[in-house]
Amino acid sequence: MGKPVFTLGIEEEFQTIDPETRDLRSHMSQIVEGGKMILQEQVKAEMHQSVVEVGTTVCNNIEEARHQVTHLRRQVIELADRVGLQIAAAGTHPFSRWQDQPITVDARYDKIVEELQDAARSNLVFGMHVHVGVETRELGVYMMNALRYFLPHIFALSTNSPFWEGRETGYKSFRTKVFERFPRTGIPEHFGSASEYDAYINLLIKTGCIDNGKKIWWDLRLHPFFNTIEYRVCDMMLRVDEAVAMAALMQALVAKVYKLMISNLTFRQYRKALINENKWRAARYGLDGKLIDFGKQEELPTRNLIQELLDFVDDVLDELGSRHEVEYIHKMMEMGTGADRQLKVFRETGDLKKVVDFIVQETSYGL
Repeated sequence: MGKPVFTLGIEEEFQTIDPETRDLRSHMSQIVEGGKMILQEQVKAEMHQSVVEVGTTVCNNIEEARHQVTHLRRQVIELADRVGLQIAAAGTHPFSRWQDQPITVDARYDKIVEELQDAARSNLVFGMHVHVGVETRELGVYMMNALRYFLPHIFALSTNSPFWEGRETGYKSFRTKVFERFPRTGIPEHFGSASEYDAYINLLIKTGCIDNGKKIWWDLRLHPFFNTIEYRVCDMMLRVDEAVAMAALMQALVAKVYKLMISNLTFRQYRKALINENKWRAARYGLDGKLIDFGKQEELPTRNLIQELLDFVDDVLDELGSRHEVEYIHKMMEMGTGADRQLKVFRETGDLKKVVDFIVQETSYGL
């Protein structure tokens, strides 16, 4: 067996904004239709008509991923501009009301809305998903177990949804609070093997809970159809540089855990209930709170633990060619998360429309 490549795929969910009102506005699939000509399957409609999702193809390294993510952002901004709309990258819209946002007509979404009702209708949130290729499903389940511990650390860096329906929520990420209304979300359970994981999914399918494994919406999942681990914990990131840095960190974690595994080194598994304590803190305080170091059994500043995480993956970065990208995380800790920067604009102006303008501006930063 050759050395695994840990391929990457990145999906981003953007908001479509009315430049006059700064509210979300349905793109009436114009962006998706227009995009199909240029971007084929890389652009998709989502459940709400004011969401547009773009995804890279399979990338062999972070440099390819950066190139594609940058290109896709540029294209989607241009497509929106042609139909008189703007594009914004954040986990929630600062003041839009979900009640005012039309749902895309599609059999799959009809079914979700029929089943989940207002939990689905109100799910007006925007995330970034990162796929990292793994050779086998067995390795995928091993990774899922090992990587759960780091999800709150990654999530804290990505927090970018402090507002909901015109209110400052007091959370750095309110997106997760909205999404938690869905079943089968949050930190995954520990599974002993791929067959145990498959038995769980098959039982849910057999008993009519789900029709396929894509209805498992955990923060990290073994993809039901591809050999990838899919991180789903992050809010949508403001800048392309931030998105790429996060993807690089997630890939580095997979590579590091693999490196330990082939040296017969594993680390302790912690209960989902404990990891949830850290996830809650990350949602509430972002980088400015404390997370629990379960090994030491004490709480430490989140920034210190992220620095430890960066030290932990350091020895795989050069092989992956991602040192430059991962080092951007230092700049993110310096600037503050998207939530911190949104809140700063709001404190200075008291105007949520100005916050939307800021998000739109940051979305095209560095393109």
